[in-house]
Amino acid sequence: MKKTLLIYNPTAGREKAAQRVILARSILLEAGMEVDLFATEKPGDAQKAAAGAHFDYDTIIAAGGDGTLHEVVNGIGLGGSNIKLGIIPAGTSNDFARALRIPTDVRQACRLIASGRVQKTDLGSLNGRLFINIAGGGNLTNISYEVPSRLKTYLGQLAYFAKSFEELPRLKPVRVRLEIPETVLEDDIMLFLTANSHAVGGFDHLAPSASLTDGLLDLIVVKAVSLAEFVPIAARAFIGDHINHPKVTYLQTPWVKVSSLEEVYLNTDGEYAGKLPCTIKVHPRPLNIIAPQ
Repeated sequence: MKKTLLIYNPTAGREKAAQRVILARSILLEAGMEVDLFATEKPGDAQKAAAGAHFDYDTIIAAGGDGTLHEVVNGIGLGGSNIKLGIIPAGTSNDFARALRIPTDVRQACRLIASGRVQKTDLGSLNGRLFINIAGGGNLTNISYEVPSRLKTYLGQLAYFAKSFEELPRLKPVRVRLEIPETVLEDDIMLFLTANSHAVGGFDHLAPSASLTDGLLDLIVVKAVSLAEFVPIAARAFIGDHINHPKVTYLQTPWVKVSSLEEVYLNTDGEYAGKLPCTIKVHPRPLNIIAPQ
């Protein structure tokens, strides 16, 4: 009989992941599941563990945040695997789990996993590397991977906002070319984002039309703005009204190619992902994720 591999990041979510794993394993064992644990020690460990799980496990559980999920999904890959993915939200950022309505309570999350109910969801890729929720670039997106990991551990989401206020006065726009089907956009921008779900960066309505099953990515472009203009855009993003601002472009697309003569850093699921140019595209519903129906 195949087993379940529970991969967790001990430092995720102010170190609450490690605390939740012990309880989760006990609940899953009571539900009749055979569970092995794997604790990550460094970047890349979760991906390697997931990549090697195909032969011995039929279910992988990721306990952590979006960063842990990002690695696990890249380990599972697009190779037509029937492996199921369960989530125990335990990170600083749990956008993907929130978009899927995964319970934050450990007991409820484990009961969902034990049910085995699968929903097939879209994934995205940036230059061939998979992402679960978000890929983008521009000076504003640098913030997420410039926040020290220990600061994320102790301050949680406040760490991102603290870094944002520190960096905002120094942010400069970059000129980029964005090619989508039948359209080319060229402009000075603060950032561009492609979202797989509506929940991004702690905002529940950043991509208000996004769906994890529509075979499309939602592209958000914030053009060059002053600090005085940017603050209300960010405020309106909490209710999804930012997409109506004249300095914001919002549309849906299966792919986008982005280039620039300037050095522009890229980000996938909150982690550094190289520099432009890039091709970002959607992969319709390859992921077998355990989620509410």
